[in-house]
Amino acid sequence: MKEQLQVTFLGTGTSQGIPIIGSKHPVCLSSNPKDKRLRVSVLISYKEFNYIIDCGPDFRQQLLANPITQLDAILFTHEHSDHTAGIDDIRPFFFRQGDIPIYAHERVVQALKRRFDYIFADEDRYPGAPAVQVQLIDKETPFTLGELSVTPIEAYHNRLPVLGFRINDFAYLTDVKRIEESEKEKLKDLKVMVINALRIEPHYSHFNLEEALEFAQEIGAERTYFTHISHLLGFHDEVEAKLPEGIHLAYDNLKITI
Repeated sequence: MKEQLQVTFLGTGTSQGIPIIGSKHPVCLSSNPKDKRLRVSVLISYKEFNYIIDCGPDFRQQLLANPITQLDAILFTHEHSDHTAGIDDIRPFFFRQGDIPIYAHERVVQALKRRFDYIFADEDRYPGAPAVQVQLIDKETPFTLGELSVTPIEAYHNRLPVLGFRINDFAYLTDVKRIEESEKEKLKDLKVMVINALRIEPHYSHFNLEEALEFAQEIGAERTYFTHISHLLGFHDEVEAKLPEGIHLAYDNLKITI
């Protein structure tokens, strides 16, 4: 029997998470666990290997809720803080394994070096600082993670190019506002696609719900899950109940197999 990918949604919220600090919005006050969203990240497990896409400021909390003892690589979509600020929390893995492989565009690596220079230091490393093995990636060049084939997919987060990833029959894209037709070709015949759906009203750098639905129906994956969700999308259960067949809202700690 063919091995399956196991995907765990570590976080499904937008940059401030839900609830937003100090907010009295009804969704932020909801007692439904599915309305409480940490910053976006997914864990992909295959055989004995574990890969993370993005590690934001909630990374430690997310891995305490979904514990793993080995981390084989981190893939970064782009450099914004809600996708990168948790990189220091790779330390427990570094202490056990040594340097942690990271895969990112050169622009993203340069941004990480400016913010986390002690992690990337070549000499006079501060005691206890983690270290990484940098693998530069771009939209043109597929690569492998162990036995998995990975195809980067470029999209635009307003003016900023970001990378999504197709891993076998699974694709993960976030912070998308626009994607070229040539990149959509990489999304044919998917079993599962994950894409951002920020809110009801249009937004300058993210798909809103209408745009996410149109994109999901255009790509036609067997199943689509929406992520990078703000409180302005509404209550999870109410939105989920109105979605077409095969399209769902992801929620924190949801686990799926592909």
